[in-house]
Amino acid sequence: MLLANAVLLQGVLCEENVRGVRFNIHDVTLHTDAIHRGGGQIIPTTRRVLYACMLTASPRILEPIYLVEIQCPEQAVGGIYGVLNRRRGHVFEESKVAGAPMFIVKAYLPVNESFGFTADLRSSTGGQAFPQCVFDHWQILPGDPFEPTTKPFGVVQETRKRKGLSESVPPLDKYLDKL
Repeated sequence: MLLANAVLLQGVLCEENVRGVRFNIHDVTLHTDAIHRGGGQIIPTTRRVLYACMLTASPRILEPIYLVEIQCPEQAVGGIYGVLNRRRGHVFEESKVAGAPMFIVKAYLPVNESFGFTADLRSSTGGQAFPQCVFDHWQILPGDPFEPTTKPFGVVQETRKRKGLSESVPPLDKYLDKL
């Protein structure tokens, strides 16, 4: 299914890679003439069908998430929580280093919120916190990318504008067969 792979490399929302999608093809009826069964006839039709399937399946935007490990003294922990809360971060572990007055805070932080994170963290903790970020997983960005008041809608609009695409996601009827 090489064509499905090509469609998944350029999704319908903003021509980005698509993850977590499977297409189940239950039935195909091809023309009896071999001349009408070539790639020039099948590929564009299949591409339209797969894009229409994605549009009708309530697509969502995934965002990359960092695992952040922050080392700091005990008095700086409050500042860390403040910075992470402002940036949609989520602390999932806090531990004290044995034999030292240091704490290790582990949190998840969206990559999009990480720009300027180190400077913000250092200013909030008086330079006592030392973060280390590494990619950990993908997470669904809450909200509907078709609803104008949501963050995913803004992400789609910004990405489409950056790539020089039309401002709005193509409507479903663009992918319907025209007889």
